[in-house]
Amino acid sequence: MLSAVLAALLGHWRRHPFALLTLLAGLAAATALWSGVQALNAEARASYDRAAAVAGGSRLAAVEARGGGRLPLDDWLALRRAGWKVSPLLEGDLRRGAASLRVVGIEPVTLPSEGIAGLGAGIDRLRAFVLPPGLGLASSETVARLQGVPDLPPLEPNDSLPPDTLVVDIGVAGRLLGLDRRISRMLMPAEAADRPLPPELAARLVVRPPGGRGEIERLSASFHLNLTAFGALAFVVGLFIVHGAIGLAFEQRRPTLRTLRACGVPARALAVALAAELALLALVGGALGMAGGYLLAAALLPDLAASLRGLYGARLPGSLTLGPGWWAAGLGMALLGALVAGGRSLLRAVRLPPLATGQPEAWAAASGRARHRELALAGGCALAALAALLVGRGLAAGFVVLAGLLLAAALALPAGLAQLIALSGRAGRGPIAGWFWADARQALGPLSLALMALLLALAVNIGVGTMVESFRRTFVGYLDQRLAAELYVAGRGRAEVAAIGDWLAARPEVTAVLPTVTAATRVGDWPVEVVGFRDHATYRDGWPLIASDPDAWDRVAEGRAVLVSEQLARRFGLWPGDPVTLPAPGGSWTVPVAAVYPDYGNTEGQVMVAVGALAAHWPDADARRIGVRVAPEAAAGLAADLRAAFALGDGQVVDQRALKAVSLGIFEDTFAVTVALNGLTLAVAGVALLTSLLTLAGARLVQVAPLWAIGVTRRRLAALELARALGLAALTAILALPLGLALAWVLTAVVNVRAFGWRLPVLLLPGQWATVGALALATAALAALWPALRLARLPPRALLQEFGNER
Repeated sequence: MLSAVLAALLGHWRRHPFALLTLLAGLAAATALWSGVQALNAEARASYDRAAAVAGGSRLAAVEARGGGRLPLDDWLALRRAGWKVSPLLEGDLRRGAASLRVVGIEPVTLPSEGIAGLGAGIDRLRAFVLPPGLGLASSETVARLQGVPDLPPLEPNDSLPPDTLVVDIGVAGRLLGLDRRISRMLMPAEAADRPLPPELAARLVVRPPGGRGEIERLSASFHLNLTAFGALAFVVGLFIVHGAIGLAFEQRRPTLRTLRACGVPARALAVALAAELALLALVGGALGMAGGYLLAAALLPDLAASLRGLYGARLPGSLTLGPGWWAAGLGMALLGALVAGGRSLLRAVRLPPLATGQPEAWAAASGRARHRELALAGGCALAALAALLVGRGLAAGFVVLAGLLLAAALALPAGLAQLIALSGRAGRGPIAGWFWADARQALGPLSLALMALLLALAVNIGVGTMVESFRRTFVGYLDQRLAAELYVAGRGRAEVAAIGDWLAARPEVTAVLPTVTAATRVGDWPVEVVGFRDHATYRDGWPLIASDPDAWDRVAEGRAVLVSEQLARRFGLWPGDPVTLPAPGGSWTVPVAAVYPDYGNTEGQVMVAVGALAAHWPDADARRIGVRVAPEAAAGLAADLRAAFALGDGQVVDQRALKAVSLGIFEDTFAVTVALNGLTLAVAGVALLTSLLTLAGARLVQVAPLWAIGVTRRRLAALELARALGLAALTAILALPLGLALAWVLTAVVNVRAFGWRLPVLLLPGQWATVGALALATAALAALWPALRLARLPPRALLQEFGNER
């Protein structure tokens, strides 16, 4: 009997292929958007693991400078003589033309066995690695990309390494990075992490145990949480399509279900057959969705790689490598989503009395009590969001604010639309206008879920679009202020930088030579970059400040105060007048904060000090960069003379315009994934609206047939159907505007501050609002066009039959 019942149920889909296509499309879209985002996250995390495992970094303990920064090679020699089994490691970024590399220098003789894989064994292999010209290990795609790049040792592929990473002998790394006899840290077996350091070194060095997660993974956790939230929202919006398609099938199959019950099929057997049918459709749609998710992830992977490289310096491969767990999780989500979307219709079918009348449930307008329950639930969500905003402190609380805001608005949408329709109906004159507004109010029930999906999609488009465009305009102004020098020069060492500085000072067209000295430290175990600068009008006149003392620049120039970045200020509550303690090689330096400045996009803290004060506390700081003020028209000629005089490469002399172009390109790549998901979510909302309108169209013939009988033409009825859909979409877009602006505020003032430590201004963009409103109307028009055309071409016989049916 079960197989016969299942065959009868599946026969419905043969007679209604479009309904089957809609249902599978909804499941596939929801699963594809969710699984695609999860594939991107999984690939990124796998890349983080590979990056953290280079030289055994995630499994080995490390000895580092207590105040951050690099160590002299003599510290390693001292520890080795004291019996410590430590191995030196040197890391740094190398640019050769368009190629950017993470260079990792190791000492293979002393490196513990948990270190780099793929080096191989044997004296010949070791000799090839350490003796000139050395041997470089990199992934296959990196080796192919580096062919022809000068100054690199012979390369050999090693696919256990992450992309854009080059592993060489530490001596080769020192030559490539210009850091001879300097190391980043020392590695040693994890079991030795509890051993105390020798007293003469304990003041300058610290032992750090192995970490469970790499630095990049910790920094990018909020980015992946944002991406997961976007995928979940797209999944929920896609389920609206499934809900509409299953609801349509229920309405169309009511006679079949009633007949099966009348023939003696028990309710339990009917429930099992319906559940089996739903599971079968979910597996088919989920499999299609997983294939689509893979293609979506493959298409978005380059943009994600650019985003993570621009934000965090993470390097992702160019291809996906997904395990069976990803496929199983995606199919599980498809089954769960189908159950959630079709659960209500399944229960209604099981509870259908055997002798129920033939009157269809046309998805009438929700009752007053249901509307009140929705409003009560919306109020509860709003209160939860307010509580998370006022009391919560972490990033998770920020997402609770977002979820509560969106859910409250979606649940309150039917009541809000009912009020707007009532106000609009007062302006209507004549019986047709009165019927139109009453019909629009009645359609709110069956269309409520689709309109909620449209509201969420529009609000997210407005909110995310406002955030991105506000960031863009702020970032452009920020770059104009921060990149004030016309040329930026990077030397190979202190001696060369000093010679370049003297050469520039003798050039009549140069108005200022501004050295930049940097050192690394930690404040509260958080990485902080210390930047030393020379006092000049370039900084005083153009550097943006959020908060400052009246004499901030004078005190900083004299070495009596510092400037701190917004990230550092918000993380530790440091504002003008507060002291900050900066660990340094010669001892901690406690100094007052004179001002706070924005540092958009930086994942670390930053402190700006006078160059003399920095040299006093960090004598071995990196002093290889110079900013050059020169008339813009003379910049190109000066750059050419610099390259010729000191044999500098293109990456060592960079003009301001090129830096801005690179920075803006990184900005565009950073938000490419978000913009793509934004558009896909709106498209899915449009399909949800289409399925709901198709569901409503078949059930509403009994309501439009009397109008046709009294003389309203089918063409005019179709126009009224189209106008109703456009009207509801327009009202939804009006309500989506304040919701989108509230969403933008939460993203910038709550989520962004808690995730990254800096806050953006929210700019009002009427042009963007008009664009989103036009998209809403276009989406509604496309969704309503098919049902309207079907009504306009409906044979009179079909309308006449409505008067002969039992209602």
